[in-house]
Amino acid sequence: MNTPCIDFAPYSQMTDAECHVRIRAAREKLGSKVVILCHHYQRADVYQYADLTGDSLKLARLASQADAEYIVFCGVHFMAEVADIMSTSQQTAILPDLAAGCSMADMANLAKVERCWRELNEVLNAEEQFTPVTYINSAADLKAFCGRHGGIVCTSSNARTIAEWAFGQREKILFFPDQHLGRWTGHTMGIPLEEMLVWDPDLELGGLTPEQIRKARLLLWKGHCSVHQMFQPAHIRKFRSEHPDGLVISHPECSFEVCQLSDYVGSTEHIVKIVKEAPANTRWLVGTELNLVNRLAEEVKPQGKVVQFMAPTVCMCSTMQRIDPQHLAWTLDNLAAGHVVNPIRVPAHELAEAKLALERMLAVS
Repeated sequence: MNTPCIDFAPYSQMTDAECHVRIRAAREKLGSKVVILCHHYQRADVYQYADLTGDSLKLARLASQADAEYIVFCGVHFMAEVADIMSTSQQTAILPDLAAGCSMADMANLAKVERCWRELNEVLNAEEQFTPVTYINSAADLKAFCGRHGGIVCTSSNARTIAEWAFGQREKILFFPDQHLGRWTGHTMGIPLEEMLVWDPDLELGGLTPEQIRKARLLLWKGHCSVHQMFQPAHIRKFRSEHPDGLVISHPECSFEVCQLSDYVGSTEHIVKIVKEAPANTRWLVGTELNLVNRLAEEVKPQGKVVQFMAPTVCMCSTMQRIDPQHLAWTLDNLAAGHVVNPIRVPAHELAEAKLALERMLAVS
């Protein structure tokens, strides 16, 4: 007779040490049937169990190449959706805590994007004029929207390459949900700020006039990352006054002003690469999520490098933090007992079109 799924309640009362024992035992029992993917922002007590790590682009590639029966994604919901889209029908993507969402992804939903598309069609032919580009930090149905409208997905690693492809398809881009990544990408391509306008989904015509829409090359959805918006130009100016030889590197989800004041701007993979390859004894101010910054600081300390977090207050991805040892132990114990908890399954009618948009990205990248 089948045993019932193991309830989470007892795990919520376990100490981290008890959970670590269970995680190791379950992993040994499961062997190659399970692979654990972790985003760079994942907390250290979970990150230590990762088989594969990376930023969103790297993890999308790794998910498409994984051959394990179960893909346990220690990240947030949209990442597990990507794993489900890019894996085979015989594989199962799992998110240890379904509450691990993304506030940025929630700032654009299908109903609002479709309304935007209809309103753009009132001004000009959106299908002929705009290539929709969604940041990977978005729900599967928005990736599917891009797939069926000739659009594509991007990450912070490949945003410029994707934008160049998109402009090669049509004259304009509708970029969502993160305005800051879109603006910085357009800036690196030489697009004037006055040709990159913000679309407010809560206002008629996005708060723009028909003439503004016709003149714009890049429409930026009014969305942002709650972590990266915490970093301010004043933080950089203070660092430079105290450490004139110091270097600043920021994620492109930061504001335009922060990116402008930085010596380097790039994805989490880029940030890790630049700091690790930098000369010994250099000092860095890093504008991205705290878990990554702390991990990087420890890794480069032996080379005499000093890495400090940009904001004076603690600022981490709170939803990523929800994947803790308790949820990972519960997930793996259930798998070891033959039960799948929290499977992420993108509906079939969305999966094909979302996969098309993601495959375009991987091919272009």
